[in-house]
Amino acid sequence: MKIHFIAIGGAVMHNLAIALKRKGHQVTGSDDKIVDPAKTNLSNEGIMPATIGFDANNITEDLDAVILGMHARENNPELLKAQELGIKIYSFPEYIYEVSKNKQRVVIAGSHGKTTITSMVMHVLKGTGYDFDYLVGAKVKGFDTSVKITENAPIIILEGDEYLASPINRESKFLFYKPNAALISGIAWDHINVFPEYEGYVEQFRKFAYSVEEWGFLTWYKEDEELKRIFNAFDAKVRTRPYDTHPHVVKNNKTYLMTDFGEIGILVFGQHNLQNISGAKYICNEIGVFDEDFYRAIATFEGAANRLQLQGKNEQTTIYKDFAHSPSKLAATTKAMKQQFAQQHLIAVMELHTFSSLNKEFLNQYAGSMNQADTPVVFLDKETFAHKNMDLFDETLVREAFDNDKLKVITDREVLKSFLINQSWSGKNLLLMTSGNFSGLNLDELTTQILNQ
Repeated sequence: MKIHFIAIGGAVMHNLAIALKRKGHQVTGSDDKIVDPAKTNLSNEGIMPATIGFDANNITEDLDAVILGMHARENNPELLKAQELGIKIYSFPEYIYEVSKNKQRVVIAGSHGKTTITSMVMHVLKGTGYDFDYLVGAKVKGFDTSVKITENAPIIILEGDEYLASPINRESKFLFYKPNAALISGIAWDHINVFPEYEGYVEQFRKFAYSVEEWGFLTWYKEDEELKRIFNAFDAKVRTRPYDTHPHVVKNNKTYLMTDFGEIGILVFGQHNLQNISGAKYICNEIGVFDEDFYRAIATFEGAANRLQLQGKNEQTTIYKDFAHSPSKLAATTKAMKQQFAQQHLIAVMELHTFSSLNKEFLNQYAGSMNQADTPVVFLDKETFAHKNMDLFDETLVREAFDNDKLKVITDREVLKSFLINQSWSGKNLLLMTSGNFSGLNLDELTTQILNQ
């Protein structure tokens, strides 16, 4: 097939384009901005657009399909031309369903943890010899792309995102997959630019639960209040099984799972990851993985890229970075660091970067989310506010919203860098949390300077 991607530069979009080219399709694409890693990845595959921008001339009658990214607008010239010519237009979740409707579809959803749980399931299935396709929102060790689509794999593992599918199909992505097996990790309000009302956001997950195929399997975190409400009234013909935090013990800054096969040391830590492991085990069991094989494989799981990822350490200090940006993720990640390294002073730095986090109406959702940190710091990138044409928060507003008198607010990258480098790091750990890049701060260089003190 001849397939054109409108807005090819997205994290999933460019990986899907690569997967389809490797499958033998003729792939082209366009975007108004493409940065690394997408730029390098597309160039290496020979499908980096020759010019940047959208052009109606890219859309020709011989195209079999167009895959439309959410980054495009409704008046995109290429989209309008494709509509005029009557070319089949897919959002990427619609396309994924089309090519996987004859496979066992396993979908991992939730406001938090879905990338990690998807990665855990992929890691275990690979370690136990299963043949499967996948789509995940991060780089996973042992997998060269974040999307794989083949003809013969009988299973596909999908990270299910609640964000909208495309500018012309404004339903949540995960509603298109119609899973045979599914997991919901929890619900915490996010994406207020498209779900301005909390109940409207929760409703997406209720719809997702009912989208599971008849007599399929659905597992969910039993302590989540919103999930309790959904499943107390759930009447679909679906097999359900709630999961809990996996029994464990922490010894000398290392976490061990307590199992029927003895204590099994793992490389990740934190209550949220112990919940993730329980959910991943139930999903793997549903696919056919035995417990003993699951534990053998999960013991070597190092985490998904940027999800509580070790940045560096020495005898005195450990530095982690995490994609955490929503209130629930901040609270879980900060708590995990403090529990794992109970005797160490924790400096936690987060960047307010997403649309939701920069909205004054949403900011109070962060109340108490950094209370586990001994020294909590919030970074605000002045350029991000200017780019979004929004007023910069003042320090008092942020401190009140976070409900934390210890909170330090920094609005300049060099001030943040100086603050961190000039700390006395003996007996202290650092946690860096953002979905951005701290205004371009070089984290590898910062890590080296801190650890070499």
